Amino acid sequence: MSVVTDRGDGSVRVGRVSFNWVGLAVTDLARSRRFYEELLGFTYERELAPDDKPTSKLCQVDEPVNLTAVYLRLDGFVLELLHFDRAGNPPSRNRSMNEPGFTHLSVNVEDIGTVVARVPGYGGTVLADTDLGVAVLIRDPDGQLIELLAG
Repeated sequence: MSVVTDRGDGSVRVGRVSFNWVGLAVTDLARSRRFYEELLGFTYERELAPDDKPTSKLCQVDEPVNLTAVYLRLDGFVLELLHFDRAGNPPSRNRSMNEPGFTHLSVNVEDIGTVVARVPGYGGTVLADTDLGVAVLIRDPDGQLIELLAG
């Protein structure tokens, strides 16, 4: 898709824009992979361990960065799990839905009841008071909100 600004009077063509992935920082890479792959059906795509110096600059994280990035795919959507294996990372915290920034992921599941019953076994939590029968919120092992929808 091309993006154009000020069309008709000195418009500027920005060029092609396309989607890559959404990044999610996690505290335990193996636990998060298990949650997203085994519980929600994401598939492993690739793993990278980039050099610290450029990664420190790009991510604005002091060296040593010790980043491992794992890319998971579900129906064309790519989730990048970012694990910074280092001291001094901020703790995870639960964000509310109305806090500015990315709020949640939403996925369709064939059987909400079955998935909800399995969430605790994968380190997540179910927000039972959000259960509408056709939709419910859960949190992944690091507190990321995920909306499960019937479908």
